[in-house]
Amino acid sequence: MIDTKQKHRKAAIAASALTMAILTSACGTRTAPYTTPETSTALFDRFVYTGNDDFYNRNALRSDSDFYNPILPGWNSDPAICRCDSDYYMVTSTFAYYPGIPIYHSTDLVNWEQIGHVLDRESQLPLEGQNIGNGGIYAPSISYNSRNRTYYVISTNVGKGNFFVKSIDPRGPWSEPVYLPDVHGIDPSFFFDDDGTAYIVHNDAPDGQPAYDGHRAIRIHKFDLESEKTYGPGKVIVDKGVRPETNPIWIEGPHLYKINGRYLLMAAEGGTGDQHSEVLFESDAPMGRYEPCGRNPILTQRHLPADRPNPVTCTGHADMVEAVDGSWWAVFLGCRPTAGGFENMGRETFMMPVKWDADGLPYITDGTDEVPLLLSRRNTRLDAATETGNFEHRDDFDRDTLGFGWFTLRGPIGDKCTLSDGYLHLKCIGTKATSKSTPALVCRRVQHHRFGCTARMLFEPNAGDRAGLVLLKDETHQYFMSVGRKDDRATVTVTKTDTDGETILAETTASIATANGIELRVASDGQTFSFAYSADGREWTDVCSGADARHLSTANAGGFTGTMIGLYAVKQ
Repeated sequence: MIDTKQKHRKAAIAASALTMAILTSACGTRTAPYTTPETSTALFDRFVYTGNDDFYNRNALRSDSDFYNPILPGWNSDPAICRCDSDYYMVTSTFAYYPGIPIYHSTDLVNWEQIGHVLDRESQLPLEGQNIGNGGIYAPSISYNSRNRTYYVISTNVGKGNFFVKSIDPRGPWSEPVYLPDVHGIDPSFFFDDDGTAYIVHNDAPDGQPAYDGHRAIRIHKFDLESEKTYGPGKVIVDKGVRPETNPIWIEGPHLYKINGRYLLMAAEGGTGDQHSEVLFESDAPMGRYEPCGRNPILTQRHLPADRPNPVTCTGHADMVEAVDGSWWAVFLGCRPTAGGFENMGRETFMMPVKWDADGLPYITDGTDEVPLLLSRRNTRLDAATETGNFEHRDDFDRDTLGFGWFTLRGPIGDKCTLSDGYLHLKCIGTKATSKSTPALVCRRVQHHRFGCTARMLFEPNAGDRAGLVLLKDETHQYFMSVGRKDDRATVTVTKTDTDGETILAETTASIATANGIELRVASDGQTFSFAYSADGREWTDVCSGADARHLSTANAGGFTGTMIGLYAVKQ
C-alpha cells in the first residue's frame, strides 16, 4: 500500500517529530513525537461508505422538483424545525453521542446541510455513564424569537434534567446550558406568543398518581426571557391523551402554534413504536382548555398492512413550519423496515406537506394515506451534494478536523484520537465500546439497508491490540472486524457482542505485513453483514458472512438510536 500519501508520511516523519492537530469536534491534542510504524496505534487514511438500496436504484427522480424521503436518512430522530426569513433550521436527537444535537440548514426545505452542532463543548454535554440507547439528549426543539432575534434550543439531558441554550447565530457558538429545575419530564419546547410572552410546554407526570403505565400529561409554564426562569404555577393542559377513556399512552413531544388566531397543540401519542401517532388539540389561550380536534390522529401509519411495499412505520413526533410561499410542511420521525420487519437505520427524519380541513385545522395523513418515499416540491432542485438516495461518502482524513457527520461516545476522546499528515490516528486503549465511558471510537450513521463500507489502515499491533471497523447499536449489540496479533502473526477477527459478552465468529491469519497496510470491508444486503480484508484493495479474502443484521436493530436491541459504523481501537 505504498502510495503518494505513504511516501509523504515517511518523508515527514524522517524530517522531524510530528505535532498533531486539534480535533475540535471529536479529538484532542497530541504533541509527543512518534516513530514509524507506531505500535498500538492504528492509522486510517481512507473511509468510504456507499449506499445501494433497491428502491433508489429502481426509482430515479422524475423531475427537477422531485426529492427522496427521508430527507435525513439514517438515525435522525425527533426532528424539530424553525424558520427565520428564508432560512430553515432543523435539529435532531443524539442521546449519548458527542457532539450533541446536529443542526441542519436549508433554504428550500429539500436540500439540507449540516452546519454544526448545538452542543459542541464538553461543558455543555455531561454524558459520562449514560447509556447509548436510552440516555443522554432527547428530543431537542429549536425556536426563533423575532423580538430579541435569538435562537433557542431546548432539550432533555436524561442524566441532568431539562435545559436550553441560545445563540444569535444558528452556526454558533451556543451558550452554556441553562437548566430548568421546575420543568420536569422530557421533550420541552418553547412557544413565543405575539404579545412577547414566552411559554414552555413539555411531557410530564400527571397531577396525582398515574392511572396506568404510560399515563403521562402535557404541562405548560410561563417563561421570563430576562431572568431565564419559569414563573407562576405550571398547568396540565392535556391529561392522558386524545381519548382519555381508552387509556392512551406516552403523550409527549409537544409543540404549540398560533395559526389564524387559534392555539394549536400538537403532540406524539402511542409510544415511539409501530403504534406511534401525532395528535392535535385546540384552545383559545396558551394556558386555556385544550380540546382534541376531530380528525385525530393527524399522522399515523399504524393501521396500514404490515406487508405493504416500502412501508414507513412508527411515524410521529412531528413539528410544522410555514414556508416562505405560505405552504406548510411537517417533519417527523419514521422507520423503514425490511422484508424481515426490522431495520438498522433507526428512526429517520421524513417530511410531508401539511393539508388543511374545512375547519382550517392541519393534518398530515388521513385514511389510507401512506408516507411516500418520493415527493415533489415546486421551484426546488435537489443538489447532487445532498446525501439522500444512494450516495457515497468518502473521508481521506486530510483536514485538521473531522467532518460534522462523525461522532464519539459521551465526550471528546482527547489524545486517543488525532489527525495528522492525512491520517486518523486511534490509540489502542483499555476502554471498550461495551463500557459507559469514552473509547477510542469514531462513527457515523448507517443510512441504507444495502451498503458497503471500506477503511484502509496502517497498524502494527502489540499483543492484545485490536483495531478496525465496528458496527454499533449500543453497549451490548455490536460487530467488530479487527486486526490483531497472535503468535507473532497478524490476524483478522470478527466478533459479535451481545448481553453475554463477546463471541468470535471467525478468525484468520492474514498473509500480509500489517505495517504495509490492510483494507477492511463490511457489506450489508439488508438482512446480513459480510466481512472481508485485502492487502491491495483488489483481491479480497472473505472472513465472515451471514452475520445477522437483526442483531443491531431496534426490534432486537431496543433503545431509541440506530446502527452506527466506524473506526475503533482497543487494548484487551
